[in-house]
Amino acid sequence: MTDFIRFFIPFYFIIFFTVSFVGISYRVAKRIGKNPNVLPKDDSAYGLVGFYFKLILLALFMYTILLLLFPKDMFSAFKINALEYNLIQYTGLGFMMMALIWVVIAQLQMKNSWRIGIDSTTKTELVTDGLFRFSRNPVFLGMTISLVGFFLVFPTVITFSFLLTGNILMQIQIRLEEEFLLKEHGEIYLTYKNRVKRMLGY
Repeated sequence: MTDFIRFFIPFYFIIFFTVSFVGISYRVAKRIGKNPNVLPKDDSAYGLVGFYFKLILLALFMYTILLLLFPKDMFSAFKINALEYNLIQYTGLGFMMMALIWVVIAQLQMKNSWRIGIDSTTKTELVTDGLFRFSRNPVFLGMTISLVGFFLVFPTVITFSFLLTGNILMQIQIRLEEEFLLKEHGEIYLTYKNRVKRMLGY
């Protein structure tokens, strides 16, 4: 299964980010006439979160490319052998595929409200149907599941650090967005927040 993982992981993440971020963002940009990527590039605390998001994505991409080019070295580096079982790896593969489908569906259901970051210049519709009936943050949930799957497929200290760091950054971003949405939508968002959990369930 080593050769399969070696090729699958970089291919998966290229497809994941090409479809769910570049593709969806381009689609929305054509509809609304502006770039939906509104992460700040200043030196504010929020700008720092955006910077670390990009840094983690770059590190993840570089790690998967190294895995493809130098499999012997990468497969033995910082391996967590206790988790190296076929059943666990197949479960991880299932999580990764499910996460990709889940994220794309959630983004499509957001329609013109899809943004990367907080758009304080344009009032967007609050989406509460579809997958948003089960999670207030289905895109972040899907990204988290994807990183969990990655860790299960290729259990190393490094993939665990991607999972941990990525989850921390997403939790910070979620709380920043919640604060903004409460100001933007008031009681409507508060009612929705009380009904649907942050990540999954009622």
